[in-house]
Amino acid sequence: MTVITPTSNLNRKIPGKTYLWLAILIFGAANAITRKLTEIGAQNLIDGRNPISFCNVLFVGNICALVMLILIYRRQWNIANLKQISWQNWLSLSFMAILSGALAPSLIFIALDHTMVTNVILIGRIETPLTLALSIWLIKERVNILTIFGAIISLLGVFTTVFLQVLWENMMSPSVFMTVGVGEIMVGIAAIALSISTIISKTSLQQIPLGIFSVFRISLATIVFFCIVLYLYGSQHFIDVFAPFLWQWMLIYSAVIVVFGQICWFTGLKRATTSDISLASSFTPIAGILAAYFILKEAPTAAQYIGGSIVLLGIFLSHLGNQRQQHSLNTSVARNNIEQKMTNAGGFQGL
Repeated sequence: MTVITPTSNLNRKIPGKTYLWLAILIFGAANAITRKLTEIGAQNLIDGRNPISFCNVLFVGNICALVMLILIYRRQWNIANLKQISWQNWLSLSFMAILSGALAPSLIFIALDHTMVTNVILIGRIETPLTLALSIWLIKERVNILTIFGAIISLLGVFTTVFLQVLWENMMSPSVFMTVGVGEIMVGIAAIALSISTIISKTSLQQIPLGIFSVFRISLATIVFFCIVLYLYGSQHFIDVFAPFLWQWMLIYSAVIVVFGQICWFTGLKRATTSDISLASSFTPIAGILAAYFILKEAPTAAQYIGGSIVLLGIFLSHLGNQRQQHSLNTSVARNNIEQKMTNAGGFQGL
């Protein structure tokens, strides 16, 4: 017999879109919170080392996310499901995991150490038009004209942001010619890696259960990341990975960002309409910029205001195009596409 408690009744009364928007706010704040954690670590050094370094945050965060995903999807890991996956699928999944789970997050974390969070968010939007272009070119995907137009405008917004920043910095310091910084370049490469991984997912991994897809991707990505860091920097680079100070903050981070955020997202997916899901997903950049302002006191520059406004216009047009296209798709297919896209963003939501 099922016992209905006041809490469960209240939970059922909360609309699905409320959970979605709460998840978007949480995920949007992840970049700013990650930067804030490293700043806290810099104020609490251990023998001159920052215990909450970006490498430690990514590694420990992935472990926490992996535990959560295993708890959620453990039933999908059965012999019957595993037998249905061919070796070609495993190969594609492995390549995609390295790109989206190890390479892209590492580059984004490097970028966070070299540029403003707002820059990371805005420049990262080039992933959408890149993925769209590759989808049309390689897999002949039919896309609504508004979606294409919106993607082009978003790309122009990103270029405007970068161009104006470089131009105004050169005007203020004419003696030193400024170019695009390391952080911006790292975000651009990360966006390319994520775009390629999305195409691999679309062409080869649609039939793989989401639980196997997610758990394997983050497991392999964590192992690859760990091995690369050991090779480049040596074992001493992870000397503080078991520091209590690091874990106390990462457990709080994981509980709020990873666990609570994912619970809100999955609950919203079950209860909200495809239109609600698409609209909420489109507002992730806005949530990220607002979080950078309130958490880090990082006010957008004039270049970011101008470029960001153009990007938001592109996002709005793309959303309208996606809405029209989803009306012609089977509802379950449309929802699955959005769910898998959000999952590709990374198990550890510090991206």
